[in-house]
Amino acid sequence: MANEPVKFMYDTHYTEGKKVSFRKLGVKIAALLFLPDDFDEKRKYPAVVVTHPGGGVKEQAASLYAWNMARAGYVGIAFDASHQGESEGEPRYLEDPASRVEDIRSAVDYLVSLPYVDEEKIGAMGICAGAGYTMSAIQTEARIKAAAGISTWNTGYSAKYGNPGVTDPDNMQKTLAAVAEQRTREAKGGEPLYVGYVPQTEEEFQKDYYGKSVIMREAYEYYKTPRCAYPTSVNKVLFTSLDKLAAFDAFALLDTVSPRPILLIVGEKADTIYFSEMAYAKANEPKELHRIPGATHIDLYDKTEFVSQVVDKLKQFFGKYLKQQEQ
Repeated sequence: MANEPVKFMYDTHYTEGKKVSFRKLGVKIAALLFLPDDFDEKRKYPAVVVTHPGGGVKEQAASLYAWNMARAGYVGIAFDASHQGESEGEPRYLEDPASRVEDIRSAVDYLVSLPYVDEEKIGAMGICAGAGYTMSAIQTEARIKAAAGISTWNTGYSAKYGNPGVTDPDNMQKTLAAVAEQRTREAKGGEPLYVGYVPQTEEEFQKDYYGKSVIMREAYEYYKTPRCAYPTSVNKVLFTSLDKLAAFDAFALLDTVSPRPILLIVGEKADTIYFSEMAYAKANEPKELHRIPGATHIDLYDKTEFVSQVVDKLKQFFGKYLKQQEQ
């Protein structure tokens, strides 16, 4: 039944968030706001913006981490990217890095408008592609005082060279040629083309492309099974997004962020670990690369034994740089 609550294999706590919205260049963004225990609207709290992965929505990993940060004394906000989930924006299912980064800026705009948020103590974090967009946002958004990435993914790099396990030096030229054909087709009245972020069925694992990529097998389990499937996470991306992704580098100016701090958290078994290593190498101090023993990329999305370790590290990091509390 449509009205029945969604049941996840792991609790994401999204039902404990307050539904709110904010504007981004005239577009309404749907969000969940998480408040600390014993919240007092007369106090000032540090706050953290949490950005979801590509193909994800606010009710999944983003709400889990926003909820955990609220338990640690922060105002946490998780939102649906514009053009996706419950947020407005046409065309639907656009994955535009510039737009995704502007979503983060607009979430900061919303937070500074709240009387109980300390605007000098705003941090940002993201998961997967959301972590890459967060790393990009802090480069030019000075109101973000500290940023953390979980299982960070540089979507621009993968658009150029392919996903982990299937790297192709000619990927970018092949992609741009295909996008050019599709744009011409649509300019002449053709229908938009949508592709999946992850395999749509288990049978797709048999294909060479997916079979070589651990992250894609993990992503299918997370997004397409009861582990964390959610109705508004529909596994669609507008194909013509790929030219925008190919022009993007999440880490382009990461060396300019210092003295604001960067934290990168990644599973030691993640086949995407090279993204975190790239970001760490590009950033200047203060910076930290923290590996979670035994974990893969998507283990950090929801598995309790790994999420608890990530949260402990986030509390330490944001506590030091936002709350200035004793460690």
